Amino acid sequence: MNAVPTAVQTQPAAPTPTGSETPRPAAAPKPGLLSAESAAVVAATAPAVAAHAEEITALFYPSMFASHPELLRIFNQGNQATGEQSRALAASVVAYAVALIDPDAPSFEHVMRRIAHKHVSLGIRPEQYTIVGHHLLGAVAEVLGDAVTPEVADAWGEVYWLFAMQLGAEEARLYQQAGIRADDALRPYVVVRRIDEAHDIISLVLEPADGLPLPTTEPGQYVSVFVDLPDGERQPRQYTVSSTASGTRLQITVNRARGVDGAPDGRVSTHLHEGVRVGDRLDVSSPCGDFVVSDAAGPLLLASAGAGITTVLPIVEHIARTQPQRPVIVAHADRTARDHALRDTVLHVGRAIDSFTTYAWYEHVEPDDTRSASGYMDLRTIDLPADLQVFTCGPLPFMRHVRTTLLERGVPAEHIRYEVFGPDLWASQGEPPA
Repeated sequence: MNAVPTAVQTQPAAPTPTGSETPRPAAAPKPGLLSAESAAVVAATAPAVAAHAEEITALFYPSMFASHPELLRIFNQGNQATGEQSRALAASVVAYAVALIDPDAPSFEHVMRRIAHKHVSLGIRPEQYTIVGHHLLGAVAEVLGDAVTPEVADAWGEVYWLFAMQLGAEEARLYQQAGIRADDALRPYVVVRRIDEAHDIISLVLEPADGLPLPTTEPGQYVSVFVDLPDGERQPRQYTVSSTASGTRLQITVNRARGVDGAPDGRVSTHLHEGVRVGDRLDVSSPCGDFVVSDAAGPLLLASAGAGITTVLPIVEHIARTQPQRPVIVAHADRTARDHALRDTVLHVGRAIDSFTTYAWYEHVEPDDTRSASGYMDLRTIDLPADLQVFTCGPLPFMRHVRTTLLERGVPAEHIRYEVFGPDLWASQGEPPA
């Protein structure tokens, strides 16, 4: 089979991300927004900035945290340690700058939209863009040295502030839509139930501690959960709202991140597994994210791997409640059936849908399991209806494989949506889906 190994497909989630199958566009950079002078300078210097982008962002974060240690409580330090956050920021800034000067550059809208949703889930405030800008532009000057003339500094400063203003405007819209303020973006929730879902996977059922109604949650959205760790540090992580079955509670499903090749275990996921009990409180954001299914009538394919299954259940629940006549195909890849979380729940809810088909691929299949395929997900082998809409969630190699297979089978790129757990590195590693 020409697929990605399941062992690669099932990396632990940092989450998991209002939109629709044709989401409302975020503000996107367009050629002409930059002044003519700055556009010329950016065009001339973009290759040098791109070549040193990761070096710039790797310097930027330590500088900013040294001056503003309070921001350590907002940024995911696990992604800092792996370098994923630096790579994602570097790719985003360069891609944004290119979109400002090149009318043929790939659209930046999906990246802008995802960043804005993530920022709202973290309670990012407008004044924090000043802090980021100061240290990011300072890092550019330090890395590029004498090449950063006043004209170069002004041009890249203009790029940054265009980026910041567009993001800030989109975030203001999202805050207003959610009925919250940036400085009061979290609510306390009480853990009312723990569910052992699969090996190293639990679900936590949460209820607002203030007794007020749940916020509106679209199927496929996530929340930021802020955890006070035993050493006194405070860290956020994003988790998909994995069930919307109850109107008074929300559920998150947590895959315990085990360290590989000597790397430490995930601190937040380990604490949620080992240290959080029924009755404990967690600070939780409003639901965010644009990976949201609309009420279109066409058939759906939900293709997931590992912890990506957490996006599948709420979508299946939504279709069962609102459009039971809509055909749904669920395709999932995992290491083993023991690692496949929420499988029985998805199957149970799917019984309320008139046309509901499921497929599972496992790296290791038990001898008595006649329902699952051995090996890696192979979407060449299943029947695909016309006018198919696709939602895929899992590690990047898995989603690239899904997209490539479906494009080869004639599914239009604009019908394929994706969700990334953690920093969105797709733009720096390959062309993103439409």
